[in-house]
Amino acid sequence: MHGWIILDKPLGLGSTQGVSAVKRALRSGGYGKFKVGHGGTLDPLATGVLPIAVGEATKLAGRMLDSDKIYDFTVMFGVQTDTLDAEGVSIATSHVRPTWAAVEAVLAQFTGPISQVPPVYSALKVDGERAYDLARAGHEVVLASRDVTIHSLIRHPGLVPGSTPPRAPELAGQWTPEQVRGDGVGGDGPLPHSALEEVTLTAHVSKGTYIRSLARDIAIALGTVGHVTMLRRTKAGPFDLTSAISLDKLDELAKASALEDVLLPLRVALDDIPALSLTPDQAGALRQGRILAGIAADDGQYFAELDAVPVALVEVEDGDVRVVRGFNL
Repeated sequence: MHGWIILDKPLGLGSTQGVSAVKRALRSGGYGKFKVGHGGTLDPLATGVLPIAVGEATKLAGRMLDSDKIYDFTVMFGVQTDTLDAEGVSIATSHVRPTWAAVEAVLAQFTGPISQVPPVYSALKVDGERAYDLARAGHEVVLASRDVTIHSLIRHPGLVPGSTPPRAPELAGQWTPEQVRGDGVGGDGPLPHSALEEVTLTAHVSKGTYIRSLARDIAIALGTVGHVTMLRRTKAGPFDLTSAISLDKLDELAKASALEDVLLPLRVALDDIPALSLTPDQAGALRQGRILAGIAADDGQYFAELDAVPVALVEVEDGDVRVVRGFNL
C-alpha cells in the first residue's frame, strides 16, 4: 500500500480529518499500519480533490504543495467577512453590484503574475504562531503580500452569466438543460447586463495562491466587496475529480478489503518527471546512498526505477546521479 488515494473531500471536513479517515480505512481493511499524509490543505468549507499519500508516497507529499491547482469558486458581492468566506462575520458592506461585462473586464487584471495579501485567517505563521490563532485571539494580524501566478481565470464552464451554480458538492460543475432557457440565459438568473449578486469563476493557479484573497480583490476592483460562498478544488497537480472517491466509497472499499482498486501508483505524482531506468547494481548503489557517476542523461530530476519498481527521486548533474528522495520498496 504505497501510493495515493484521492478523496473528494466533503463540506465541513478538515484535511487532517481526511487523513484520519484513510488511516481508519486501512485499519478496518486489515492492511496494517502505514504512514499517511495529505498533499495540500483544503479548507473545511471547501470541497473536492484532496490527495492522500500512503506509505512511501508520503515522501512526495511536500512536492504536491508546489503543484498548480484548479478551483471553481463563487464570489458573493455586497458583504466582506473577516475570514473572506461564509464562515466569518461581516466587516464591510456595499450596495454596488457589478454586471457580467464589468466582471469580465477586470479578470485580465488578475491573470498572470500578481501580488496578493493572504487572509489573516490562514495557517501562515507570524512570529511562530498561526495567523488564524492570533486573529481569533483578537490580535491585529499583518501579513506581507506574496507573488503568485494565475494561469487562467474564466467564467465557470457551462454556466451562463448571472446564473447560480448548484451548491451540492456532487452537483458542482454540472448544469442541467432545465436550468437554461432556449435563449442561452439561465432560467433562474438575471440577464448578463443586469447587476449580479454573485458570480462563479474557474481559476488555474500556482502554489501559494489564496482563492479567498483573489475573490476579495476582484470584488474591490469592481468597486464593491465580496466573499467566497462556494469553493471546490477540481485538480491538484496531476490529480483530478475523475479519480476522486467519496468517504462512503472509501468505507465501502475498506470493508471489502479492496482499497487497492483506488490506490494510484506512487509514480503518478511525478508525471512531469522523466524515468531513469537502472541496472540492479545501480539500484543497489542508490539505495545505499551512493552517487552514480558517468550516467548519460541530461541535467535535472528523474524518477529512477528498476524494472518498474520505484527506487528514488534523483537529481542528475554533469553525469552524476544523487538521491533526492529514496523509496524503501
